[in-house]
Amino acid sequence: MRSRMTFHLGASVTACVLCLPLGCVGNPVIADETLPPAADDIERREVWIAMPDGVRLAADLYLPTEIQPAERLPVLLEYIPYRKTESRSSTYSLASYFVRRGYVVARVDIRGSGSSEGRVIEYEYCDQEQTDAEAVIDWLSKQPFSNGNVGMFGISWGGFNSIHLAMRNPPALKAIIAVMATDDLFEDDVRYIDGQMHVDAYELGVDIANALPGAPEFVIDEKYFRERFDTPPWLPIYKRQQRDGPFWDRASLNAHYDSIKIPTFVIGGWYDAYRDSVPRMLEHLEAPVKAIVGPWAHAYPHQSYPKPAIEWRHEAVRWFDHWLKGHDTGIMEEPRFAVFVRDWHPPDPNLEEIPGEWRFEEGWPLERTQYQTFHPQPDHSLTASTPGKDTHELRYIPTVGMEAGGTVLWWGEVVPDQRPVDAFSLVYDTAPLEEDLEILGMPKALLHASATAPLAHWFVRLSDVAPDGTVTLVAGAGLNGAHRESAEKPKPLEPGRVYDLEVDMHFTSWVFPKGHSIRLAVNNAQWPMAWPTPYPMTTSLHLGGENPTRVVLPVVPHADRPRPSFLAPAEAQVLPGYRSIESELASPSGYAEVSTLERNPRHETTKVVLTNGAGSEYPWGSGSYSEVITYEGQDDHPDTPSLSSEYETTFRLEDRLLTWQGILSFKSDQENFYYTYTRRLLKDGELVREKTWDEVIERDHQ
Repeated sequence: MRSRMTFHLGASVTACVLCLPLGCVGNPVIADETLPPAADDIERREVWIAMPDGVRLAADLYLPTEIQPAERLPVLLEYIPYRKTESRSSTYSLASYFVRRGYVVARVDIRGSGSSEGRVIEYEYCDQEQTDAEAVIDWLSKQPFSNGNVGMFGISWGGFNSIHLAMRNPPALKAIIAVMATDDLFEDDVRYIDGQMHVDAYELGVDIANALPGAPEFVIDEKYFRERFDTPPWLPIYKRQQRDGPFWDRASLNAHYDSIKIPTFVIGGWYDAYRDSVPRMLEHLEAPVKAIVGPWAHAYPHQSYPKPAIEWRHEAVRWFDHWLKGHDTGIMEEPRFAVFVRDWHPPDPNLEEIPGEWRFEEGWPLERTQYQTFHPQPDHSLTASTPGKDTHELRYIPTVGMEAGGTVLWWGEVVPDQRPVDAFSLVYDTAPLEEDLEILGMPKALLHASATAPLAHWFVRLSDVAPDGTVTLVAGAGLNGAHRESAEKPKPLEPGRVYDLEVDMHFTSWVFPKGHSIRLAVNNAQWPMAWPTPYPMTTSLHLGGENPTRVVLPVVPHADRPRPSFLAPAEAQVLPGYRSIESELASPSGYAEVSTLERNPRHETTKVVLTNGAGSEYPWGSGSYSEVITYEGQDDHPDTPSLSSEYETTFRLEDRLLTWQGILSFKSDQENFYYTYTRRLLKDGELVREKTWDEVIERDHQ
């Protein structure tokens, strides 16, 4: 759930998306010929859905205005905690497409969030959240407008719990679509990226979201304090779970692939962190499965960055029509996997459009994949031949990594030139390629490596080196050295001992052009994405021998494959009374981004400041948020990095100004993490409530 920092304000995504061709070679995009009906053709109903324990969940239902008394329609459920009332404009823009094609759409606030009743859930994807969802699905299936068939869809959290409910198989749930979600909560999600501890802007923002009462009333009373404001923050709960196991497996599909019995459609993006789940689910699910991976970051593909965008809802309607209405739309006759194959692009974080082309594949894995192995050489070249024995050493510098994309990288995003971080890495290049080379899959690095400390992380990056020297990241991944055998049963390293380490890089596609080189880079820090390991050290990469260091690439030979023809995005539907407000702190990506990077070589210190902010106007008032996150580290004391943050959300109502603040200090030494957090509520600038939590959390191989 990467840095979803505008969710609690429900910022309206109403920018007009023009219906232009995607610009992909040989892939014309077809315009949607369905004319938009009148603006009054959709009705919104506010309803309560009672849970078995009496708690009521708040829901907005979007229905066709002219639905006939005897007419029965399938229902599509989006079930998330991101405050339906403030999000009505973006929900209307999203849901109206489905309603106008014969569906009822339900947007439901999870228990203890938004306008729903009850205490804030214990943590994400807990049993209470999921049993409530089963009751919601049952209720929706029995309404007078329902034909008894319910589908779930959503992005991020909504995609996660679509997967989780499919795992539980409630009778009325007939099919799901999960966008930018994952099957592995430990390795892939925001808390432990590749098994390495991370503190993310999302974790800071979600705490304030949990502390807000329902809009637009914003009732502040003792019940509110008891059920929301005074509830424990989630961050320490997750930071105590530093190894894989039952806590994560309870809702991780990768431990229970056989649990899903219903049709599942998954959508991922090359610049989103959750894309690895797509090939895994294609390979392992026994139920009918379809997938799309496009050139997108963490957004719905019709609102995507980068471009080209597609109207994924057209494919969703075809999918749901097949499984919820029994219509033959032809979608199940098409190949299961539509993938956008990326051509080379420069390392530009502001790149608007990714070059490449769409094609269909039958599924996963691809039978025609040919695995090619390259070996680092003593002269730092990268060739197909096995070298003689040699050892390359690297001093561990804990604050390296921001130059590669840093905290927003998360093995996604369009990131800068990799040369600044390559300067602090062991780097190996092929000769310029004599012909184009396409890869599609998960490159694998097999390192023969050692460290002089009991804990080390290894980071591997695969890049494209252009003739002019620019370096574009193609794939990467990290490995917690203590997890080399098991993330559930970590073991310290024996200093000086050589280990065989396997690093599966994240799912990627790329065409290395003729004349470009392939680069393998290895280092031991990716800060502040991964919290630094606490010991000064030197690591060594051992070349040659019986089990040499090498990288294995999934090379895909050319084949004549059919190509999908997606619709261009439909024009966004605007709901009157909602408007986004510009903020000086706003970042173009919508995520917290670097505003300051300061290095002091003399004192070996680094300071990184991230900022973001946004605002919205509603029919009943306005809201805004701002965040400032500061990471600090010292290279000769890798055990003492720190993070401090200030997060503020304000709602300006007709009769009062309400402000919530979250102030965090998070730091470490060799043995522990230290957490201090203060939550505040102010009314018209005067303090109403304040609560502070202090915790010491023992480091567990992190």
